[in-house]
Amino acid sequence: MNKPNILLTNDDGIKSPGLWAAAEELSKIGFVTVVAPRDQSSGTGRSLPQTSDGIIKEEEVIVRGQVWKVYSVGATPAQAVQHGVLEIMNVMPDLVVSGINYGENVASGITISGTVGAAMEAASMGIPALATSQATDPKHHLSYSLDIDFSVAARYTAYFAEILLKNNLPDDIDLIKLDIPIGATSETKWEWTRVSSQRYYEPTKPDRTDFSKPGKVGYRLSVDLRDEPHDSDVYAIMVNKTISVTPITLDMTSRLAKNELNAFLKQTA
Repeated sequence: MNKPNILLTNDDGIKSPGLWAAAEELSKIGFVTVVAPRDQSSGTGRSLPQTSDGIIKEEEVIVRGQVWKVYSVGATPAQAVQHGVLEIMNVMPDLVVSGINYGENVASGITISGTVGAAMEAASMGIPALATSQATDPKHHLSYSLDIDFSVAARYTAYFAEILLKNNLPDDIDLIKLDIPIGATSETKWEWTRVSSQRYYEPTKPDRTDFSKPGKVGYRLSVDLRDEPHDSDVYAIMVNKTISVTPITLDMTSRLAKNELNAFLKQTA
């Protein structure tokens, strides 16, 4: 009963192996309540669409012989956090963890990420939050591939989760984002990073000749490392091959000083 309460969610859905890798490790340090989207919900950001049905189903999942009672929700990741906090848990969670995601969530695209979106929603509710993503080949992004080893990501998730449970986040940090590079081991170092300002993935044109036919905008990797700052999340996982640990604030206001803003206005007057 003295264990901290951890709410665990993701954006890949309730059946994702990444979710269960995190659950196993987090259960060593706290009581884990799993509340995750019923369906694959990648790319939903922090959205709260009114089209979500919000239906909650209590299910049982067997992981390594252990039976887990879990909750699947007809909702986005951010909404799953809301349902978990407002309806399912009878206490306010001490920590919300989102992940482990198939694919890295770096650069300006983090606002697209359902993984990060869930953590942002938790942070907006005053709950410390952690979002973890495992870099993979894009072909695995929407899969439940068992070829992906989440063990290192899971251990680091628990490591940073324990830190967040023991210590209050410093001012101007609302959540922590972890990105694990491909091939990481228990010996891989981690470093503090900042969000890269470039676009990591670029949209691709739907493959169709008739607007009346279904057509989805795709994406492809489009990153330029030539001028990439060496302290960015992109540089960490792509060049240094280190674990990127990014402190994030919900305050998206520019830190530009007022005198610089006034100078900008004078230039444009």
